[in-house]
Amino acid sequence: MLTRKQLDLLNYINKHLNKDGIPPSFDEMKEALDLRSKSGIHRLITALEERGFIRRLAHRARAIEIVKLPDSLETNNKVTKISRVSTINPASNEDVNPRPISDSVHASELPVMGRIAAGVPIEAISQISHNVAVPRHMLRNGGDHYALEVKGDSMIEEGINDGDIVVIKETKTAVNGDIVVALVKDSEATLKRFFYRGDAIALEAANPAYETRILPSGDVKVQGRLVGLIRSY
Repeated sequence: MLTRKQLDLLNYINKHLNKDGIPPSFDEMKEALDLRSKSGIHRLITALEERGFIRRLAHRARAIEIVKLPDSLETNNKVTKISRVSTINPASNEDVNPRPISDSVHASELPVMGRIAAGVPIEAISQISHNVAVPRHMLRNGGDHYALEVKGDSMIEEGINDGDIVVIKETKTAVNGDIVVALVKDSEATLKRFFYRGDAIALEAANPAYETRILPSGDVKVQGRLVGLIRSY
């Protein structure tokens, strides 16, 4: 049996994974559930993990995988999973009867355009290395998409790890806070969070070991925006 708050949190984590491809941060969960402190979120996550609804991945920030959903949530939310790949997006107090998430999913093939640096920028990506199956819900807003393999650890606090596959929607524009593929000086491509800083652009890592890069706006071109993440085990 899950409490109302436990169900609310499970529902929120599932929707966030389906929408953004990565789990929400503790601050986002705290705000969504209108709790005063992160300790309440820790207790709820521990309870969900003990009951087998979620799994936390050791030594990885923001790494939460949904294992199963109760019927009351699964009827209202589409949860997708490809084989052993995790696609790191109103409840009551009644008893619930959990059942495993189905492994079957409608998927589309996307080209993997090589490796993208989540760390020190690497040379621009331009060649297809292979294709990857991507849940169609990640592509639901239309437009052209491609995938990249992550190299480095500068985005680990966003749940983006070395070796992950990120799904990118092609766009030349971004708003503050977007995680983007940025082309620096027409020669280096990097995955970072994007911010305007007056006439400059800040490319911010999600790892305190890396400094934020402040660059003239003319030196940075947005190549796409992160819309999903796929992790193999």
